[in-house]
Amino acid sequence: MADDDLFAPPGGPTVPPRPTAPVPPPPAGAPAPPGTAVPPPAAPAGQAGPGFAPETYYAPGWQPAAPRVEPLAVASVPAGLVLGPVGIGLGAAGLSRVRSRRTRGRGLAVAGMVVGAVVTLAWTAGALAWWQGEQARVPLAGDVTAPQTVNAVQLVLGTCLDELPPDGEVTQVRAVPCADEHRAQVVARTDLGADEVWPGQQAVDRRVARVCTPDVLGADAPEGVELVVWSPTEASWRDGDRTGLCLAAGTDPLPGDLLG
Repeated sequence: MADDDLFAPPGGPTVPPRPTAPVPPPPAGAPAPPGTAVPPPAAPAGQAGPGFAPETYYAPGWQPAAPRVEPLAVASVPAGLVLGPVGIGLGAAGLSRVRSRRTRGRGLAVAGMVVGAVVTLAWTAGALAWWQGEQARVPLAGDVTAPQTVNAVQLVLGTCLDELPPDGEVTQVRAVPCADEHRAQVVARTDLGADEVWPGQQAVDRRVARVCTPDVLGADAPEGVELVVWSPTEASWRDGDRTGLCLAAGTDPLPGDLLG
């Protein structure tokens, strides 16, 4: 037996292996077969995966409290509505405090002053109108010292007029001294009840006519003088007029004071 046979593997002669062809790798980007789940690519370090927001942390913050509303500014609006000038004062004081203390309420303070000013003006206008209305009713002296235009409700017994107004409602007349030339004079008057209900124009005229008779002039009355009745109207009655007048009038000037 040869020496080579002593080291030969059992089982006969050795068969050389077959050469194998290399397997190519799958092409890049090839789609996976249907039904096969493909895991997402791994996210780089420090980044969240798809579909997840990165976690963010904030340090606890602090905000200063809002400044309070100035009480005087708040009070100025209702005070202005009710008390007028008081609202102006409170609004001015509140506005000053808003500036010095850096509080809120500037708009309220300004509104309070505006409301207070409007109410004060309304009060002033109302008081002035009332005063003028009262002055328009103040009775005259029996004989004025100088010509003046007056309201008919101011006439009293003995007042002389430069002329008699036309028929109809009379509101104002021209009063003159009885020593001056004049064509009418109040020679009688009557006062109706202050609490009476309006009885109607004809009823009022009849009541005033009772005091407007030739007897008021006496026996030496000048010729050509007629008597005229002035009665309150329904409108003047509502305003408080309760005085009926009797006037002596003529086309020619009257001779001085008929009453005296």
